[in-house]
Amino acid sequence: MTSPLPIRGVFSASFTAFDAGGAVDLARTAAHARDLIAAGCDGVALLGTTGEANSLSLGERKAVLEAVVDTGVDPARLVPGTGVCSAPETIELTRHAYDCGVRTVLLLPPFYHPSPSEDGLYAHYARVLDAVAAPGLRVMLYHIPQMSGVPITHGLIARLLAGHPGVVIGIKDSSGDLDHMRGLVAAFPALAVFAGADHLLGPLQRAGGAGCITATSNLIAPWLAELARAIAAGAAPDATRDLEERIAAARTLFQRWPQIAALKAAHAQRTGHPGWAAVRPPWLPIDPLDAEILRAAMAEVLPDSFDSQEKVSA
Repeated sequence: MTSPLPIRGVFSASFTAFDAGGAVDLARTAAHARDLIAAGCDGVALLGTTGEANSLSLGERKAVLEAVVDTGVDPARLVPGTGVCSAPETIELTRHAYDCGVRTVLLLPPFYHPSPSEDGLYAHYARVLDAVAAPGLRVMLYHIPQMSGVPITHGLIARLLAGHPGVVIGIKDSSGDLDHMRGLVAAFPALAVFAGADHLLGPLQRAGGAGCITATSNLIAPWLAELARAIAAGAAPDATRDLEERIAAARTLFQRWPQIAALKAAHAQRTGHPGWAAVRPPWLPIDPLDAEILRAAMAEVLPDSFDSQEKVSA
């Protein structure tokens, strides 16, 4: 399936690494982003939910992006999260990303505020976009209402598309609601709609969606890339059923525990670098017993997990 969508493919919502003292490990974070591209991802969505961005300072967020670009990742393949509650800080982070060579950013709505109106949300986004106003800047909206408490409605999308044509080009839908994603595709055919859940890549892409931006891709990027390529080439659902079932099983496995902690524990096991299991509070690592249960389960669900990607970023 082909379309004039401005962006498409498999993007990893990548990890942020921490050292033994809890500081961001820039070298490991950057190497991991590079490895994800090598593993088949079309791009890397840094500094999102999986990247624990809301537990990082503005300075740390800037340093992560700079480190990834400095390690040789093409900024055109990066989609960093630059949206925070404060419009001035969102503007600052977005300008910084643009100055690093990035042209596509992912913007959360201003969360925490109880039930903001559509007019208020539009005013926030318009303030950011008008203030940055950089040539070639492209914005993807981030719909994750179960976490942000702020849905990105059809009405808001329509106003942003009309008010900022060519700037708002996509949306990451992490609601988990496939019907909602399909509704976005139908209502806004020029908008690149990305699934935030691995198992929805197939059905969404077949409905005209752009691809996925997911956490489990940190471990199964080659599978997702293979599926996206197969569907783009016209593969029928029967031809990809086994692959899609493996992808769904992997996602289900990591949801048995707090997902980010479980994924990072699995990556620590796979790379042989225990430091990858570190998360920043309020998250905590999964306990050692659960880590052993996870290791045993990975042998069944991801049997090639310890061989599929080299230990480059260990």
